[in-house]
Amino acid sequence: MEKLVKDGMVAVLVSRGYGAGWSSWMSDAPECLFDPVLAQMLLDGEDEMEIATVAEKRYPNSYTGGVDGLTVKWLPVGTKFRIDEYDGAESIEILDEIRWEVA
Repeated sequence: MEKLVKDGMVAVLVSRGYGAGWSSWMSDAPECLFDPVLAQMLLDGEDEMEIATVAEKRYPNSYTGGVDGLTVKWLPVGTKFRIDEYDGAESIEILDEIRWEVA
């Protein structure tokens, strides 16, 4: 799987908008989570509609409504994380930062 990596950091696509998530609503996760073409488009300031058009071509069987509020978050290579989604808004939870309770 291709990823956009710069200075030891990986670009992760996360939708901050409410209504629809990005990778949490896409059938092509995790590829769409790390898509280097879409990440670079975001970093270059491309319009959300153009990003959605390219995403639909790259992932034709997926729902791209989560492009609203899509952003790039940078994580160190090898970071274990998961995407948490509430009402479409996604956030990153990093394994080492989650407080676990023990019964």
